[in-house]
Amino acid sequence: MFGTYFYHEILRKTVISFGTVFNDIHVRHQDNEGKDLVDTKVPIAYGPRQKFLARLQQQPELNKAVAISLPRMSFEMSSITYDPSRKSGITQTFKAQDGKKFKKVFMPVPYNIGFELNILTKLQDDSLQILEQILPFFQPGFTLTVDLVNSIGEKRDIPLILNGIEYSDDYEGNFDTRRSLIYTLSFTAKTYMFGPIADSTDGLIRKVQVDYYSDTNTRTANREMRYRVESTAKKDYNDDQVIDAADNMLIEPGDDFGFTETREFFGDSKDYSPTRKVDI
Repeated sequence: MFGTYFYHEILRKTVISFGTVFNDIHVRHQDNEGKDLVDTKVPIAYGPRQKFLARLQQQPELNKAVAISLPRMSFEMSSITYDPSRKSGITQTFKAQDGKKFKKVFMPVPYNIGFELNILTKLQDDSLQILEQILPFFQPGFTLTVDLVNSIGEKRDIPLILNGIEYSDDYEGNFDTRRSLIYTLSFTAKTYMFGPIADSTDGLIRKVQVDYYSDTNTRTANREMRYRVESTAKKDYNDDQVIDAADNMLIEPGDDFGFTETREFFGDSKDYSPTRKVDI
């Protein structure tokens, strides 16, 4: 609710994940015989392209070290919009575990995060090398796995959609003018926003029972079989530990401690009463 402080760093993690995707792109220059002369890792930083263009224009001494200034890439978060196509029930919840306690979590709210990736180069061949290392992975989407809420281990696949590509060449004037080729790639990351995480008073579901009937109309049909699945572990006095009922083995929360399955067949017309927990 409003007034309850929480901060899952979802937007920050999404921005970092986006930048990490393009953090290992290289540009190579070769001689006439096809031998590599220079292999440059293209630096990437967060910020609008206008910032980098202004830096190039206001500091002409950067022309003395072209490999330091260009090529380079920049990216920025450009928009945040609600996505109604992925909407779920606002009252739906699910249970999660932070290692010891169970948490009650409301279904996340879908949001689309817009990104712009700017490729700034001096040579057209450098731009084409960078583009060719990016475009084959987007058809038009690429899926990222992001740990959205670390406290409950909530990891989700975030589709990263390539929306379009724009190109501009701002070269004007005499031969002393600094030239920069700019490719702008627009993306949409389909992420989720989580609210506050509350403690849950409910425990684990340790027993499930299902009755099968001879017909879909349970009012007139007779039951045929009962299928029951029950956990093989039982709760100890310590809420943070579980003791296996079979061999007293200590089981930590989250372990797969196994289940027992039983089947009963009936020839009567009785029904199971969930409130009284008997057949009537």
